[in-house]
Amino acid sequence: MSVPVSYLAVVLIWSTTPLTIAWSSESVDPVVAAGLRMAIAALLGLGLLAVLREPLPLNRRAQKTYACAAIGVFGAMCCAYLSSRYVPSGLISIMFGLAPILSAVLGQWLLDEARFRAYRWVACFLAFAGLGVIFTDDVALGPESLPGLLLLLLAVTLFSLSAVLVKRCNGQLNPLAHTVGSLLWSLPGFVLVGLFTGTDSLSIEVGSRSFWSILYLATFGSLLGFVCYFHVLRHLPPSTVALVTLITPVFALMLGHLLNDEPLTAGLWQGCLLVVTGLGLFFWGHRLQPERSPVS
Repeated sequence: MSVPVSYLAVVLIWSTTPLTIAWSSESVDPVVAAGLRMAIAALLGLGLLAVLREPLPLNRRAQKTYACAAIGVFGAMCCAYLSSRYVPSGLISIMFGLAPILSAVLGQWLLDEARFRAYRWVACFLAFAGLGVIFTDDVALGPESLPGLLLLLLAVTLFSLSAVLVKRCNGQLNPLAHTVGSLLWSLPGFVLVGLFTGTDSLSIEVGSRSFWSILYLATFGSLLGFVCYFHVLRHLPPSTVALVTLITPVFALMLGHLLNDEPLTAGLWQGCLLVVTGLGLFFWGHRLQPERSPVS
C-alpha cells in the first residue's frame, strides 16, 4: 500500500473513531470495550500473518518497538475511552490536535530535531488558546467534564510520546507485524486496568450499537488503522504523521453532531478553528517568511 493511500485511510478512520468510541462505551464498560477491540484486532492480525506467511519478529529490537507502540495503543486509547463518558466525542479529535505540537517538542529532546523558530511558538499559543476557548464553553462542557479533559490531555501526551519513541527505535518492521505485536503488548495493560477498576462484566448485547462499534474499531480503527499508521510513521517524521489531526477535528465534530446529537456550539467551532490555525502555522509558517536575496 502506498504512503498517500495509507495516509488518507488514517484520516478517514480517525475521523470516525471518536464517535464509535463513544458508541462502543454506551452499554459496555469503556475499559472492556477498549480491551475487546484490541483483542479482536490482535486475533484478526495473527490470522492475516498466518495467511500471508509473514513472521512476527520476537527479537529484542522488535519487542522494544512493540513496547513503545503499546504506550500509544494501550495508554492513549485507555484514557480516550475513559474520557468518552465525560466529554463530546468531537472533543477527543480536537484534543488530539495537540499531537503534532507535542510530537515536535518531544522530538527535540529525543530525536535531536531542530529547535523551534518564533512562528512555531506563536502557533503553540494559538493552539492552546483554542483549547482554552473550548474549556470555557459551558454549553458543551460542564464541571463534570474535568475528569474527561484531564484524561484526554494524558491520552494525547502518551500518543505523541509513543510516536516519537517508535521512530527512535527504527525497528523497520512490517506494518502488519508491527501492529499485531503492539496490540498483543497492550492487552495485559487493559486486563490490569480492568481488574484495578473493578470491571468484571464482559456481557455485551449482540447487534447493539456498542457491539457493532467494537467490531468496526477492531477491524478498521485498530487493525487497518494502525497498519496504515505504522506504515506512514515508518516513512515520515512523527510530527508529519500527526498532521492528520489538522483535518479530523472538523469531520469528528460534524459526525458527533449529526449522528449523536452532541452540542455544536460557537465556542467549539471557534476553539477548533484556533487549534487548526495553530497547527497550520506550526507546519507551514516558514512559507510566510520572505526569502532572503543573495548578497552580490
